[in-house]
Amino acid sequence: MAFDRRTFLGTSAATGAAVALAGATSSPAAAAGEASGVAGEASAKSRTYSFTVMGTTDLHGNVFNWDYFTDKEFDDKAHNDVGLAKISTLVNQVRAEKGRCNTLMIDAGDTIQGTQLSYYYAKVDPITARRGPVHPMAQAMNAIGYDAAALGNHEFNYGIPVLRKFEEQCDFPLLGANALDAKTLRPAFAPYSMHRLRTPHGRDVKVAVLGLTNPGIAIWDKANVQGKMTFPGLEEQAAKYVPKLRSMGADVVIVSAHSGSSGTSSYGDQLPYIENAAALVAEQVPGIDAILVGHAHTEIPEYRVKNRATGKDVVLSEPLKWGQRLTLFDFELSWSKGCWSVAKVSAKVLNSNTVAEDPKIVRLLSDEHKKVVAYVNQVIGTSTQAMSSAEGPVKDVAIIDLISHVQVETVKAALAGGEYAALPVLSQASCFSRTAAIPAGQVTIKDAAGLYPFENTLEARVLTGAQLKDYLEFSARYYVRTAPGEVVDPAKITNSEATPDYNYDAVYGLAYDIDIAQPAGSRIVNLSFGGQPVDPAARFVLAVNNYRASGGGNFPHVPQAKQVWANSEEIRNTIIQWVKAKGTIDPAQFASVDWRLTRAGVPVF
Repeated sequence: MAFDRRTFLGTSAATGAAVALAGATSSPAAAAGEASGVAGEASAKSRTYSFTVMGTTDLHGNVFNWDYFTDKEFDDKAHNDVGLAKISTLVNQVRAEKGRCNTLMIDAGDTIQGTQLSYYYAKVDPITARRGPVHPMAQAMNAIGYDAAALGNHEFNYGIPVLRKFEEQCDFPLLGANALDAKTLRPAFAPYSMHRLRTPHGRDVKVAVLGLTNPGIAIWDKANVQGKMTFPGLEEQAAKYVPKLRSMGADVVIVSAHSGSSGTSSYGDQLPYIENAAALVAEQVPGIDAILVGHAHTEIPEYRVKNRATGKDVVLSEPLKWGQRLTLFDFELSWSKGCWSVAKVSAKVLNSNTVAEDPKIVRLLSDEHKKVVAYVNQVIGTSTQAMSSAEGPVKDVAIIDLISHVQVETVKAALAGGEYAALPVLSQASCFSRTAAIPAGQVTIKDAAGLYPFENTLEARVLTGAQLKDYLEFSARYYVRTAPGEVVDPAKITNSEATPDYNYDAVYGLAYDIDIAQPAGSRIVNLSFGGQPVDPAARFVLAVNNYRASGGGNFPHVPQAKQVWANSEEIRNTIIQWVKAKGTIDPAQFASVDWRLTRAGVPVF
């Protein structure tokens, strides 16, 4: 489906009306309370009112406690569970305890990307097709009764038409006060929603939910949003809207922010905005009572930040990703002199592994689940031997070489006969999952797709030998400095400076050692190509994913390097099609040990 400028601008122009409607209408929770007459926890003498706001974030397409890449029930070392079916049970319990009319349910973004379930309904049986299906995440969130959700950066991965269709299918608003139309600079989505909670005395409590998304969308999904949307900083947009919400009579202001709390950015100085700005918003913008934090995939039950202007605490909470946790913000309000004021806010998280999946959600989406299970189990080829990514963070393993080999072949074919055909083609790849595996024998879609859990696409950029050396030095920061003679524990020498696995790149086609006894920035030794030292002035084509090419991870040189080719096909699909075309995966044809960890020239392993 092509991007429809008239539809987009029409939606953008209608935002004000949509917000006005949201402000004048009770939330589903409040409406339920009005219908049932259930009263909040209140005392006529003290004139107080208590309510609870529940929150999720970074659901990433997880409805069921199921791992489609392994085709079995999800499990990890901590025995966490995932999915909205589990969250639904927790929500039902909270509503039974508090009274549905005394609760709201919100989300902080990254909803429609991450599992094969979400991929299937974006690409295989797309929701944008004529008479297409309703997205499983929309079905589940509607059934649970969400009141609002902020936009996450991964909402834009499949393009604006898919996002707009998902928005249309949701019974709740998608909020993004800092997602603006690039031409008019007007909100492209509703900036906020207003909800009324009925109390047994005084007037209704008005709860405003302000949605903020991540400015990094401009980098990470440049191909989908450039010239269409722009994403200013969270702090400036919060400073614009929070006073407005208070002037509209909001008694409580909650921010749902797809932005971590660390105050750091992965994109360096490429944008003038902070990626993980939730705590800065709390500190700098007066009038906020609580912030539901997302994006960082960390668990923060309760974190208090003092606002510089008011001296009041703002309560932050981030539930663990994929539906592993549910945040509860508990508010206590007092009625005095004709208005409500917040007396107390606290937060905690509930663990979804303590409950069973909600049978209602299971019944609702069992057919969609079965379709996706059948899809991922399609056999597309065979492998001459088993391969695993378990040691990928510390060793040059064949399964990561497979990703790069496919990327190199794809770029070489694309450049054949052109101006850059004579340049050597290299490739970057990361260990995206330490549990990825290709079995000996039959290979299925889930096996191939498990190598690449992100919706990245492929580009080709021209870099010099000197720039590649800088690139590798930056990547090697991933390792903890370890002196010769020190005991080496593979589980403890990676992820230095909190660098995630997906931000450690190996470059396929070059040979080099990484001396982890040296300080970061001085670790790459014996860098060679074709058996000869790399000439700093030599030119190479680097096959690189769009996340990295756009500045994700803040690697040097690549964002500014000349782009000589790009396509819109996901690398995951490219791998699947390559396996189908080849029929057989034979590591002997592409895998070799070209990089290794050393200390003073002595191999670590």
